[in-house]
Amino acid sequence: MENHSEIRRVTIQDVAREAGVSVSAVSKVVRDAYGVSPQMREKVSEAIERLGYRPHTGARAMRGRSYTIGVMVAELSAPFQPEIVEGISEELEGTPYQEVLVTGLAPDRQLRRIEALIDRQVDGLILITPWMSTPWLEALGAKLPTVVIARHGGADNFDTIVDDDHLGARLMVDHLVGLGHRRIVHVSHPSGGLTRPHVLSHTARCDGYAEAMKRHGLEPDVIETAYSEPGGYDAAVQALTRPEPPTAIFAGADIAALGVLRAAEERNLQVPQDLTVTGYDNIYVSTIGRVSLTTVDQSGRLTGAKSARMLLERLEGRTRPVHYVIVPRLVPRATSAPPPARP
Repeated sequence: MENHSEIRRVTIQDVAREAGVSVSAVSKVVRDAYGVSPQMREKVSEAIERLGYRPHTGARAMRGRSYTIGVMVAELSAPFQPEIVEGISEELEGTPYQEVLVTGLAPDRQLRRIEALIDRQVDGLILITPWMSTPWLEALGAKLPTVVIARHGGADNFDTIVDDDHLGARLMVDHLVGLGHRRIVHVSHPSGGLTRPHVLSHTARCDGYAEAMKRHGLEPDVIETAYSEPGGYDAAVQALTRPEPPTAIFAGADIAALGVLRAAEERNLQVPQDLTVTGYDNIYVSTIGRVSLTTVDQSGRLTGAKSARMLLERLEGRTRPVHYVIVPRLVPRATSAPPPARP
């Protein structure tokens, strides 16, 4: 029987002995320091692999860096956000940095999670859809390299990366109007008290929908709900029980569109013959043949990869804030068609 009390952590000294080099040489390889020869890097890396050495985060932090990146997502149940995390992880592969993931949906929970990451001495932060106030985020960015995803309005002390939500919503409205739809409901999400221009993507997306509808001479029709499958279902029930229901429902997130599809099926409505249903995000499930959801692609993996690159630039010394905009594209599939002919 294994005696766990005898298990000890592999140290940097063990790696140095295994590789036949000095402790300082191992430290340089671990820190990805300048001037390490390829031969030295290979020798030390092989020793690290053989021994299963994991650098001690606290010790490295005391020397200046922990080589960890804190990543906060609002919720893992929203499929688009894990796609962003995958992009971050792929971009950090091959660097000395590791991501540490936390979740938090409510603002107070997000705040506690971010403070926990700071206490862990992470070298930088990537925050996906943070609900905190802009002054709080500016103060955070002033003391720690930070990239914020899906928060519009730019910033002075941190980098931001957003989708062009106005354009994406306009592409969808133009698509639906082009098919002949006039009664188009948009399923959105509450703003959470954030004020323009510093709003999250769903608010900017809703603004883009309203502007596009008015440009076509149509009245915007917004139902606020949660960006979730049950939220989309509830919004669809509300819309479809009206005396004059919509012919198209444009959900601001694919996950909500799945709830709309469920509500339509329960009412024996054929999609798209009786009702057009569209989403936003182009998550993987939207591509499955049985779903085949018309949506807007904003590339979660690209968003994640770009955010990681921006943070690495910050860690290398860049101080000028960058506001990066992802250009969305319409992805027409099987859930959108002309409205049914009036009897």
